[in-house]
Amino acid sequence: MKSMTSTDRQLIFGLHPVGALLETKPECVIRLCVSEGRRDQKLETLLELARQHSILVETVSRQHLDKLCNRANHQGVAAYCQKRVPYAEGDLKHLLANTTTPPFVLLLDNVQDPHNLGACFRSADAAGVHVIIAPKDKSVGMTPVVSKVACGAADMVPFVQVTNLVRTMELLKEMGIWLYGAAGEASQSLYQTNLSGPVALVLGAEGEGLRRLTREHCDVLL
Repeated sequence: MKSMTSTDRQLIFGLHPVGALLETKPECVIRLCVSEGRRDQKLETLLELARQHSILVETVSRQHLDKLCNRANHQGVAAYCQKRVPYAEGDLKHLLANTTTPPFVLLLDNVQDPHNLGACFRSADAAGVHVIIAPKDKSVGMTPVVSKVACGAADMVPFVQVTNLVRTMELLKEMGIWLYGAAGEASQSLYQTNLSGPVALVLGAEGEGLRRLTREHCDVLL
């Protein structure tokens, strides 16, 4: 049997991200690390889920947990889990084929701040987005900080990383999905736009916004 290496696993931390993973994908959790001295109802709920799924729980010092999480706000709990493998462009048709409502997609053009990506996951999950798409290069991927900020939403919304965002936009158009790009100089308002039907919202990077080619391949700028 092949043993799991450090490259096969990742660390997530925080009550909401760890709790969401235990509830939705407990088979992916390798072990929990819990800060000694913390015992409250929220943590006990996580420990009970771990017991139900026979997941190893390790009690560690606060200092050790701080070091594991690079001194981020871990709330006294972290989990080693199987590393998430993002979906690829070839998975898009399958992901969008069986939606019960018209496809709703979020495209992110070179978002680089993990806090922003985590916030996008939260908003996307609340809004009913079916898929989040981002380029592989010059964009943040799935990190422990993204999972923490997403508060469990990163386990609910599929994340697709693509080599060529413009090519993916063309693929979405072929699938009958309209692309609406967010641009500050656009004359049309979001609130004046009918966004019913298959829709993709395209958001730009921090600071520079949408790149030129991305902007040119949008059907409408808002």
